[in-house]
Amino acid sequence: MKEIWTITKRELKSFFDSLSAYIIITVFLGFTGFFTWLYGSDIFFIGQATLQPFFSIAYWTLFFFIPAITMKMIAEEKKSGTLELLLTKPVSDFQVVAGKFGAALLLVIIAFALSLPYYFTIWAIGPIDHGAVWLGYFGMILMSMTLISIGIFASSITNNQIIAFLLSLFIGVFFLIIFNVLASNFTGTLGMFFSYLSLSTHYESISRGVIDSKDVIYFLSITSLCLFLAKSILSKRNIVE
Repeated sequence: MKEIWTITKRELKSFFDSLSAYIIITVFLGFTGFFTWLYGSDIFFIGQATLQPFFSIAYWTLFFFIPAITMKMIAEEKKSGTLELLLTKPVSDFQVVAGKFGAALLLVIIAFALSLPYYFTIWAIGPIDHGAVWLGYFGMILMSMTLISIGIFASSITNNQIIAFLLSLFIGVFFLIIFNVLASNFTGTLGMFFSYLSLSTHYESISRGVIDSKDVIYFLSITSLCLFLAKSILSKRNIVE
């Protein structure tokens, strides 16, 4: 656990040292804030105290931002040769993957924490469903965990950041869009199968204020699978070398 935390701190520090963390957080808050307060289906257009506009736009913003965060985490280290140096230290492949995952998740959580003024401001405007807000954040964190694990898996396959970014988006499209479309076009067992694979199905269930164990298990399962695949790719690479 100490090794994982050490890698997590190292990765998180690298985000802030390169200014990428500041840029990503600023753009995230600016983009979501604009659509929450000023444009389209903002809270003034809806006419009620709710943070739903924020969650709706953050849902799609994270779809693009998380691949940008994770694309270089393994790919760049493989290209520069620092991954080999890291793996010569007394750390396992799993600890490397887990540490990088933890750093990306902490960065996303920091961005969410900095969005809390939106929540308090809306609360001051009128009565707000606090349970729905916190479950919305909880669902966003679970979704972020899944997207981060997909991004790390994509980054472990290649040493090219752009390819890792595009591959992460490609896989994410299946979970956020294609499975949902397939579920609406099929009935019976096949329709239920695609519906279960759809990330949006499980996120929407939580965002409606319902915590179902099957939804939590879904997110944790996809996250664990992708991290396991990333770890396996690193292990296989070590054996080959």
